[in-house]
Amino acid sequence: MDFEKEREDIILFTKVGTIVLSCIALLVAGLFYFPSAIVTISQGLSDHNIPICSVHQKQKKVALTFDVSWGNENTSSLLDTLKENNVKASFFLTGDWIDKYPEEVQAIAHAGHDLGNHSATHSQMTKLAEEQCRKEIVYPQEQVKKLTGIRMNLYRIPFNNYNESVMKEIKGCGYYPIQWSVDSLDWKDYSATDIVKHVCKNKELKNGSIILFHNDGKYTAEALGEVITQLKKDGYEIVPISQLIYIQSYHVDKNGCQYED
Repeated sequence: MDFEKEREDIILFTKVGTIVLSCIALLVAGLFYFPSAIVTISQGLSDHNIPICSVHQKQKKVALTFDVSWGNENTSSLLDTLKENNVKASFFLTGDWIDKYPEEVQAIAHAGHDLGNHSATHSQMTKLAEEQCRKEIVYPQEQVKKLTGIRMNLYRIPFNNYNESVMKEIKGCGYYPIQWSVDSLDWKDYSATDIVKHVCKNKELKNGSIILFHNDGKYTAEALGEVITQLKKDGYEIVPISQLIYIQSYHVDKNGCQYED
C-alpha cells in the first residue's frame, strides 16, 4: 500500500471538509446575524410587479419616509422637526400602531404628510394565505379611513419580503407598492452623526431617491434636522412620495426604478 499517497488523500479530504463546513457555518451565521428588515424575496417577479424603490427624476427631488410600527416616543419630535423645516414626508403605519395611537395618526394627517399602509401586524406576507394577506392590507386602510377620511394608496411591504402573489394582492387593493433605495440604518441604533453620514453620503443618493427611516429609531429624531439641512444644502427638494412617483403611465425596471412612459 502507498502510505504516502493515502496520507496526502486524507490531508486533502480534511482540508476540503474544513472549507465546506466553514462555508456552511458562515451561511448559517449570516442568516441569524442580518435582521429580518432586509429580507427580500423578489426572484421570478415580472417587471410590472417590482415595487417602486426610486424614481427616475430629472429634478433634484427625494422623499423622506418613516416606517411606523412600534413605539411612539419620537413621533411628535419628528413632526416638529419636519414642520420647522417646512418639509412634508410619508409615514407608513401598521394597523397595530394605528389602534394604539389614533391621535398621532390624525396629527400626521393634519400636518399634511402622506399616510401609507404598512400592513396590519407587520407580518412576513409571503408566508400568509391569500385571504390573510388581503386582511393585512385592508385593516389599516379601514382604520385610517375612519380616523382621517383618507383613502391610502401607498403600501410598504414589511421586511421587504414579497413575491408575485403578494405584489398582485397589493396592486389589486389599489396601492402603489413603495420600498426604498437609501436605508438610513437607523434601526441599527447608529449615532445621529452616523445616520446623517450614511444618508447624505450614500452612493445611492440621487434624484428620485426614497429614503427609509423609522419613527422609533433611537437617534432618528436627533439626526433628522441635520439630514434635512444637508440634503437642502446639496440642492435637493424634499417631497412626499405622492409628489415624487408617477401616478399613471409608468413602468418599473428590475432594480425598482420607476420611469414615466
